[in-house]
Amino acid sequence: MNPSDPETPEAPACAPLARYRVWDLTTRFIHWALVLLVLLQFGTAEWGWLSMQWHFYFGYAILVLVGVRVLWGFVGSDSSRFSQFLRGPRGVAAYLRGTLWTKFGHPVGHNPLGALSVLVLLALLLIQGISGLFASDAITVFGPLSGRVSDATVRLMTRIHDINQNILLAFIALHVAAVLLHALVRREDNLIVAMITGCKRLRRDPGLRFVGIGGALLLAVALAFLLWAIVRWGQAVAAY
Repeated sequence: MNPSDPETPEAPACAPLARYRVWDLTTRFIHWALVLLVLLQFGTAEWGWLSMQWHFYFGYAILVLVGVRVLWGFVGSDSSRFSQFLRGPRGVAAYLRGTLWTKFGHPVGHNPLGALSVLVLLALLLIQGISGLFASDAITVFGPLSGRVSDATVRLMTRIHDINQNILLAFIALHVAAVLLHALVRREDNLIVAMITGCKRLRRDPGLRFVGIGGALLLAVALAFLLWAIVRWGQAVAAY
């Protein structure tokens, strides 16, 4: 069964709603960890919660988590795989024509609009993290790879980092508003609770295949080591 599709005809509209597992631990952990890390990133950069060195640490963690989530979209549980929930423009348009609530019943995983939102958020976080590796204020803050590229590239990446921050914050606000609106309109389908518990109220068992968190941990370790090596390579310039 495709996790982005509404419940199949075998589940009549009169069937009672029951709680079924939809989201695995890996997807839920990455989701809430990113929420916390983005908040810490903004608080560190704009409100001085911690030193800017922590800003870089949080950025590294975001890059690793986004990398794991992208790879999990190919090898993870059914509801987390891009092939299972991504839809093209026609799918999104059909969902919108269904007035977002009536025509599509109870989607198992991401609805077509939510799937698009996931991709955009991951892309914005990736842009923010990568640009931060090269960004600098030319005074006290230098990205670990800023010494490996030209001054023009550093200025460009810094500009991208600043502009993308505002785009990211605006999109996050839009995303939160959409989730809250969805919860208010479809009170039986609270996405916030579902992303905490991993379960949704459905009319039939979706029969999803789940992958344990062990594979995600291996991916995280591998990506963390790769990022560490890249950062060390970049910082080696400053040592000479």
